[in-house]
Amino acid sequence: MSYAETLMAKDEQILYRGRQHWLAPLSDSLRPIVLVLLGLVIFFLATLWKASGTVWQIMAGLSALLFIIGIIWIAIVYLTWRAEEYLVTGRRVLKVQGLLDKKSGDASLDKINDAVLKQGLLARMLRYGDLEILTGNDDAIDLYHMLSHVVDFKKAMLNAKNDLEDGYRGSASSPSPAAAAPSVPVATGKSSSSDDVAATLAKLADLRDKGAITPADYEAKKAELLGRL
Repeated sequence: MSYAETLMAKDEQILYRGRQHWLAPLSDSLRPIVLVLLGLVIFFLATLWKASGTVWQIMAGLSALLFIIGIIWIAIVYLTWRAEEYLVTGRRVLKVQGLLDKKSGDASLDKINDAVLKQGLLARMLRYGDLEILTGNDDAIDLYHMLSHVVDFKKAMLNAKNDLEDGYRGSASSPSPAAAAPSVPVATGKSSSSDDVAATLAKLADLRDKGAITPADYEAKKAELLGRL
């Protein structure tokens, strides 16, 4: 189980997993790569000049030191890149960073106001880009830098947001049990007159027209009243 999965709430499901493009760690590794190359150059020069004694020890030692530092640095950059997680769940967008010291940030889907996608020509060719997620009053911006398959990530996020909002609307508009047709006092017995029945039918027709009772309820009451005449 990944670190991000331990942050999941009950019944929260992961809908999409993303990560930074492989160019991101490559870009972060430029300086350690320079160290490795510099170490190799020093070693090559020491061999070419046939250095010996103290000069050889200094050049060989410096070459080894630069090479080892560069390799370790590259390894840390790669492992940090592998440890990053970008998730879309049914409730939020979650970003986890850090190799040993973890840092997580999330944005609730219902709080997301907009998502701005930025891609240059190379980014479109290699299918990565920057995604800015705007939340709250549009002042809060969460940046997802050099995200691989960024278009798919954005689609998954927007689909999850729409599904969540549809669920809210469905709950709000779910039909409540039909209310029983309001009872209308009706005069009964021999004292009932045709005027009473006519007035009651007029009230029932008004309730039907307003949608308070159904046409079927109206017809049933009408038949009942007329049967008492």
